[in-house]
Amino acid sequence: MTRDPRVTVCAAEATAGPVRELVEPRRVQLGESTEVRRLLPSLGRRMVGAWCFVDHYGPDDVAAEPGMQVAPHPHVGLQTVSWLLSGEVHHRDSLGSSVLVRPGELGLMTAGRGIAHSEQSPDPHTPILHGAQLWVALPGEERAVAPRFEHHANLPVLIEPGLRATVLLGELGGALSPGRVHSPLLGVDVALAAGTARTLPLEPDFEHAVLTVGGAPEIDGREVGPGTLLYLGSGRRELPVAAGPESRFLLLGGVPFAEQLVMWWNFVGRSGEEIAEARATWQEEAARRAGGRFGEVPGYEGDPLSAPELPPTPLRPRGRER
Repeated sequence: MTRDPRVTVCAAEATAGPVRELVEPRRVQLGESTEVRRLLPSLGRRMVGAWCFVDHYGPDDVAAEPGMQVAPHPHVGLQTVSWLLSGEVHHRDSLGSSVLVRPGELGLMTAGRGIAHSEQSPDPHTPILHGAQLWVALPGEERAVAPRFEHHANLPVLIEPGLRATVLLGELGGALSPGRVHSPLLGVDVALAAGTARTLPLEPDFEHAVLTVGGAPEIDGREVGPGTLLYLGSGRRELPVAAGPESRFLLLGGVPFAEQLVMWWNFVGRSGEEIAEARATWQEEAARRAGGRFGEVPGYEGDPLSAPELPPTPLRPRGRER
């Protein structure tokens, strides 16, 4: 969920070959008490495959704090991927899902034509909160599918000396995630022991990026500090990775997403009219606290979020140009 209402145009900008392009985060307030580092979309890099939104938060000491507190809010046209490194988050949605997501477990919500959900640290909760929230844009023929929520507590793990790779989405080295995707995609949590050097297999038709969530691994010979993203371009069949101190990163990839998109608030669409319609519907349903396109989130105590005002300039999809 994002509270930043600025218009963001997501468009494929894959390179013709490998690069090493560092993306620095910007800090954004999420909900009542969580500050995140936003890596995608950024001024210079809008997408990696179908990944169009990446937030990294923590590690935060929330022992004396409420932790994550995000009231019910809507989504359309995307999948949310919740990935925890420390702590736990209670997911509720308008389908009736009520699931506590823990580290190493995949929370995968497909918004499709419309869904609402909330995210809260439980009470009581563990003292450290650390994780990533990512969005995947749904392709045109799939973006109005029926909403669903998947919780996968047992994900495939690839283990080599000094390396442990948990496959969130897609496939790596024969390990295939049970999470359902709608375009060729890869998401892997890679942990490297101190002093480890390995080589990861890659799909050359994918573009890839690495988000460091712990330590400072060397990715293709370049050190990538915590909370930063290294865009790697496409055309790679393998990726050398190494760690001095113990390190951890998310490897993201996918076939370059060629469709034109408009992303505004919590919606991914193809036109300004589509976004405006979704906003109006949410506002009307939230005001009367009644179900409909987005539905109600049972079990949440409190009011749903109100959508920000639409910008004065028209929301228009664009392609590769900035």
